[in-house]
Amino acid sequence: MAVNLPAPNPLELYPIAGVRIGVTEAGIRKAQRKDLSVVLIDPGASVAGVFTQNRFCAAPVQLCREHLASGVGVRALLINTGNANAGTGADGRSRALSTCVALAGKLGISAAQVLPFSTGVIMESLPVERIEAGLDGACADAREDNWLRASEAIMTTDTVAKAFGAQLMIDGALVSITGISKGAGMIRPNMATMLGFMATDACVSQALMQQLATELANGSFNRVTVDGDTSTNDSFVLIATNQAAHATIDSLDSASGRALQAAMLGVAQKLAQAIVRDGEGVTKFIAIKVAGGKTQAECRQVAYAIAHSPLVKTAFFASDPNLGRILAAVGYAGIDDLDQAGIDLYLDDVHVAAQGARHPLYREADGQRVMQQSEITVRVVLGRGDAVDTVWTCDLSHDYVTINADYRS
Repeated sequence: MAVNLPAPNPLELYPIAGVRIGVTEAGIRKAQRKDLSVVLIDPGASVAGVFTQNRFCAAPVQLCREHLASGVGVRALLINTGNANAGTGADGRSRALSTCVALAGKLGISAAQVLPFSTGVIMESLPVERIEAGLDGACADAREDNWLRASEAIMTTDTVAKAFGAQLMIDGALVSITGISKGAGMIRPNMATMLGFMATDACVSQALMQQLATELANGSFNRVTVDGDTSTNDSFVLIATNQAAHATIDSLDSASGRALQAAMLGVAQKLAQAIVRDGEGVTKFIAIKVAGGKTQAECRQVAYAIAHSPLVKTAFFASDPNLGRILAAVGYAGIDDLDQAGIDLYLDDVHVAAQGARHPLYREADGQRVMQQSEITVRVVLGRGDAVDTVWTCDLSHDYVTINADYRS
């Protein structure tokens, strides 16, 4: 059961001029489920991506990096669920490339202009023949208003589709943004076991796209964790079709660049937080804010130590205010010169620890009251500087074990 995550609102999923999406049932792993999508992109679009840092990355991730680096101009995305095509060696690369060749042939473009994406079970051969057989149906279904169906087609253990949009004015022109994502387990950057796709009709130079994609990922998908596992297939792709009626943005330091980045970050954060809210077996959504660090990286280091602790996560599941577990995680986060006498800990409005010791007014009943909520904020103040950072995580329940024990059955 997702935590405070409603189904997407179709009225907030804006068609993006220059992008058409088609969805079909290819029977990749299970019959009668949407599992194959194509994203068709008009010529002249700017495209960039951010991918998993797992060295055991999947074949489609390898090809995406190579195709983007070729600079030929991306014209299509090919997305399947049910099979990750990871841990499949040279045969997996060959199969992924074959699907790119097949789609390229139907569109009259080169295979290097197709980016492939896969998600699902690892170490199983990609059923190329099923994907190729489904391409005609997917292409025939392609239209601008298909974002909701695409968000459903990329789901694996997700229980809720994840899709959000936004609009803003840039230089008097209306600009639309729509994005989708999937993910529920094996979530920890860099990046999470997720696929994320975001498109806008804004005009953005290709030279700026990689910086924009990286900034968006760092402020959203690289701030979430469910279970601390970095996947083999994580991908976040950003598309700007350059069809809005405003001047091309070539710097994030300009007024239009800042406005677009802020709007797109808002969508990216909703998509990333939706992954945590729909984490496998989750019952609570937890924001961990660490302030008073010397650097943001130091704050994230402490936040992830807390977020990845099974003891902390199970305590939140049980609503057990055994909050020494949080202080212990702060202590082993790896900051060698950390002074425990400077640390304060808060649960929402409750001041739990002051200067490294139990706050004299703290009562366990107050801690338990907060921990029984479905949404909780943990705030740690390190007392070392002015840096602040936040990560989003969840509790760890019995159902997480059940879901992952039964995943392939």
